[in-house]
Amino acid sequence: MSLSSDLDERLREATVRMHRAEHVRRLRETMAQQIADVRRTLEDLEFELVEEERDVARLEGGLSALLARMLGNREERLERERAEAVVAGERVDGHRARLVQLEADAAAAGAELAELAAAPREYAQLLAEKERQLIRSGDPRARALADLGTVLERLSADVRACEEAHQAGQGAHEALGVVLRLLDSARNASTLDMFGGGLLADAYEHGKLTSADKAAWHAQRALDVFSRELADTGIAARPVMPKVDTRWFVDTFFDNIISDVFKHQRIEKTRGEVNRLAQWVRDTGAYLKERRAELLAERAQLLTRREELLRPA
Repeated sequence: MSLSSDLDERLREATVRMHRAEHVRRLRETMAQQIADVRRTLEDLEFELVEEERDVARLEGGLSALLARMLGNREERLERERAEAVVAGERVDGHRARLVQLEADAAAAGAELAELAAAPREYAQLLAEKERQLIRSGDPRARALADLGTVLERLSADVRACEEAHQAGQGAHEALGVVLRLLDSARNASTLDMFGGGLLADAYEHGKLTSADKAAWHAQRALDVFSRELADTGIAARPVMPKVDTRWFVDTFFDNIISDVFKHQRIEKTRGEVNRLAQWVRDTGAYLKERRAELLAERAQLLTRREELLRPA
């Protein structure tokens, strides 16, 4: 291997490491924002949980319990408050789990970035060495080839970023599809429940809503990954799953035609929000495919130019 080819190989390796360092740095910055958002949300939810547990405690003993007993609605109110406390606790647990996962991802990105810390300096040194070598060669084509190589490396990195973001978007869309299917099932059961479906329809409906709530956490995780990959393509986005209405669970204890109608409306509202989110993921994925095609076309033109420069006179 000649001195020139050895330098070219080392420069290619350094370029890959430098692009990887830039990619991981952008991912870590996005994750830091996500962690900050989740921590703020978690603070609010933990406060709500304390309030819900305090309401339960008041009805279990004390003046509030006495008044409720006198009014004859203590058990009804206590059942409602306990149900709301359970849902508040589930929300807190879900966000805590999301925070743990995000912090683990950020730590892994930080460790990889530490390993790649010297990549920009190594690249700059090799690039300067390559420049000196080309200048000494006296061949006018050498500088043009070096410039083309730099642009081609950048285009390749941009293509990879689009592909990775598109793949993450597909994962997010699939996760949202699971939520939508569960909400569709709950909506169908809710429609039946309004026309006298009875306890079986009500139990089926709430089972699907509970599953949709759990699936929503997986969808949020997929959206977190998607937004990080989008940041690497220059797109800033912070998609958030809609909040699950606690009354879906509370209404189990107060089943009547009015509550059935309200439940149905809330299911429709949440389904519409999730569907709009899924549409945004689809539209963004379509843009990424178009952008990748543009980058590949530009790369093909540059490769043709490179062949022309290398072709013997």
